[in-house]
Amino acid sequence: MLAFLLAALLVSEGNTVARDFHFASGETLPELRVHYRTLGTLRGNNAVLVLHGTTGSGAQFLGDSFAGALFGPGQLLDASRYFIVLPDGIGHGASSKPSDGLRARFPKYGYADMVEAQRRVLQDLHVQHLRLIVGTSMGCMHAWIWLEAQPAFADAALPLACLPAPIAGRNRMMRRLAAESIRGDPAWKSGDYAVQPKAGLAGAMEILFFMTSAPLQLQAEAPTRDAADRLADEWMRKRLSGADANDFLAAFEASRDYDPSAGLEKIKAAVTAVNSADDQVNPPELGILEREVRRVKRGKAVVLPIGPQTRGHGTHTNAAAWKDELAALLHRSE
Repeated sequence: MLAFLLAALLVSEGNTVARDFHFASGETLPELRVHYRTLGTLRGNNAVLVLHGTTGSGAQFLGDSFAGALFGPGQLLDASRYFIVLPDGIGHGASSKPSDGLRARFPKYGYADMVEAQRRVLQDLHVQHLRLIVGTSMGCMHAWIWLEAQPAFADAALPLACLPAPIAGRNRMMRRLAAESIRGDPAWKSGDYAVQPKAGLAGAMEILFFMTSAPLQLQAEAPTRDAADRLADEWMRKRLSGADANDFLAAFEASRDYDPSAGLEKIKAAVTAVNSADDQVNPPELGILEREVRRVKRGKAVVLPIGPQTRGHGTHTNAAAWKDELAALLHRSE
């Protein structure tokens, strides 16, 4: 059904090539390729920018839980009404990344660079205004950067699974431990490895597992010892298949320049920021989301209670958990 739906919606793919791209680090790349997918047709103020998470790509939004719940006829982001843009961030998907050949010599990109690359994509697509920005995890943080960098560019934003504050505390520690796992593997060879440093990469993936998983969901999926062992093995096998240590490291460390906390008052768009109570990356007991979103003039903070539709950090891609909040946001930003 979903495959039929996506074929009917005519998913298109393309690349923006930014020549002589200057990174915030001072490094340059003669050609930066930013891959994207689009659904629908640009007509007036109907563009929606959807931004993926760390190590993901725009393809993650073409599954049942996202596209199947949002992009079809009569749904909230019906692709016959909206022009939906799904970029692959720098270092991700089919965009330029370290594993293309430069390895550890690939420019040290940050979130500001990634947002600028997204802006180039929209420029190429002749998008002059956004009806909505939806961002998940890393894309959630990109949404906050967008809202401050260009306060009048979007009518509304739905940041999912992040905080509008610098990455610190356990979140920062987990990211650092994942990076050190890769760098501590003798097979790493400062990024010039001939074969993947599997031990270090597996250690980093283990940290990612605990960052993004949820106890209630995992207990339901793996209620026995054998089922738990099988799920863990399958998860690791799937993650390691095709993974590249340079790409993973660069993606995780791109968060180093993220800090939207100083400019929240200047945001003009209507914003609904949504986290879930079982998110191990942004746990609710911190209270940061509610405190900081109060500074946004048209902001609303929502922490979803743990329930059948929450998936820990991965709740961001399960639209059933938060689409009522999206409907309300679209209504109040008309």
